[in-house]
Amino acid sequence: MKKVILQIIVLLLIMAACADNRQKESVVAGDVFDSSWRSLEHYRCPDWFRDAKFGIYSHWNAQSVPAQGGWYARDMYIEGTRDYKFHTANYGHPSKVGYKDVIEMWKAERFEPDKIIALYKEAGAKYFVAVAVHHDNFDLWDSKHHEWNAVKHGPHQNIIAKWEKATRKAGLRWGVTSHAERSWNWLATSHGADKQGEYAGVPYDGADLKFAGLYFKEYPGYKNTHFQYATDPPQEVIEDYVLRMKDLIDQHNPDFFYNDGGVPFCETGRKMLAYYYNQNIRRNNGKLEAVMCLKNYAGGYHGDDLRDGIATENVEDGQLDHINGLPWQTDESVGGWFYDTQATYKTPNYIIDKLIDIVSKNGNLMLNVPPRADGTLDDETIRILKEIGKWIKINGEGIYSTRPYSVYGEGPTQVNSGYFRKMPDLTGEDIRYTTKGDTVFAFVCGTPQDTVSMRAFSAQNYHSVKSVTMLGVEGELKFEQTDKLLKVGMPSKMPCDYAVCMKIIPVLNPVPDGLPIP
Repeated sequence: MKKVILQIIVLLLIMAACADNRQKESVVAGDVFDSSWRSLEHYRCPDWFRDAKFGIYSHWNAQSVPAQGGWYARDMYIEGTRDYKFHTANYGHPSKVGYKDVIEMWKAERFEPDKIIALYKEAGAKYFVAVAVHHDNFDLWDSKHHEWNAVKHGPHQNIIAKWEKATRKAGLRWGVTSHAERSWNWLATSHGADKQGEYAGVPYDGADLKFAGLYFKEYPGYKNTHFQYATDPPQEVIEDYVLRMKDLIDQHNPDFFYNDGGVPFCETGRKMLAYYYNQNIRRNNGKLEAVMCLKNYAGGYHGDDLRDGIATENVEDGQLDHINGLPWQTDESVGGWFYDTQATYKTPNYIIDKLIDIVSKNGNLMLNVPPRADGTLDDETIRILKEIGKWIKINGEGIYSTRPYSVYGEGPTQVNSGYFRKMPDLTGEDIRYTTKGDTVFAFVCGTPQDTVSMRAFSAQNYHSVKSVTMLGVEGELKFEQTDKLLKVGMPSKMPCDYAVCMKIIPVLNPVPDGLPIP
């Protein structure tokens, strides 16, 4: 009898465990997400993103017309700024000619998305992401809930639909970004007026209620100098934001969605996040393939929380100093965020070294490449992309589909964690590691000496090394493994102009006969 009771108890425990596992699998797969933190914490970043490592991003809208950078729509209304001076000199005073008029100047007349996406793919990008709406509150798709969009104004084109079609045709993962959660405060400057001079006290065009759909209404407590996250906005602003984001998701089904901040508008934002995940699951036969990138910026002006696990953290224009347990991303611009005639461009060497550093720490790099107003890229941008592409063709095996090693690397250069940090130049003594199966890839990030030494692969720390090769070089490299170092002789001619990648294969201990292999 006791034996029967024991068997029943065991059976009940097994059934309970299976039910619990089924429930967990259902939630992890994303059949049902709701707005609670507990539900959203079941999110798991899909493998496609972890394997991709490198994406390209496009800040492009009407702010590309003046070619002064990405805060033009706000700063043109701040007396004395560079953008204000440019605007008044080239277009007129913002009480007469405002951002609404700049929008109509944007024609995108040479926009050929297939051609641009082909270049991005050649550069090695595995996903492409387009800005769908920036802080300027101008939607680039056929928005059902917002009259100020690119189909009705400006280029009279569905920019997002064209980007999506070209991206999917090229076999890349497709994404969008929204920066609209700060638009209400960001465009407050359009409701101001000059404090001195000929137009002192004359309201800018944002005060004209005919254009409140673009500039918003003036509300009590609305600060004309406040550019931060929209604290305590009117409910209608929140509702409008959510309707537009759901419309963007429904119409364009992005694999990737980046919101320029934390979870916006508290629980309302979490509902939007759950909606995105659930819609993605329905469209992928029950499998969650969606990536939502959010910020966890301690400066306090990017919105609500970002809790670990509910989404993928984006470290804007920065990096981490450690291997992160969860996948993460840096977005970095090749020059200015929007096309800017005065921007300083980063070198291919810097971009490649930063990609390597980020990938070694379980992250992705999303590189912003801003087109000119007409939709074309300038010569320097094209040159940089082609240089990256040449490097990727040789060294991509050590980048794509890799995972971190037990240490991210070694060397004298200190790379600090943080947003908005320029990475110091890496040297020939700075090594970064990635793995794929039992193979370890070691990137030498600067010009190497005749012999490269690595402490991580000393005989004390690592298996015996079976072979060392270099991607892009035929034959094996000579090496010596001591108790303290693995010393590798470099080839007489390097395979590329930037970082080089060694492929280290260990001697694996055979499994003893009779030992079960799981």
